[in-house]
Amino acid sequence: MAIIVNLDVMMAKRKISLNELSERVDITLSNLSILKTGKAKAIRFTTLEAICKALDCQPGDILEYRGDLE
Repeated sequence: MAIIVNLDVMMAKRKISLNELSERVDITLSNLSILKTGKAKAIRFTTLEAICKALDCQPGDILEYRGDLE
């Protein structure tokens, strides 16, 4: 997939653990882990909004498009 998920990078910059983000966003650890590892096929805008709010970032800080990966 040409969409890269940089959630782990933002979490490291904000010094927040998977557990803490899971609690703040109200998403299960397993679903957040799937997103973090780039295995997710989709993300709801409400979830993306909650993650951005918790990490004080923009969607583009988390999601990246690389057309050369196809």
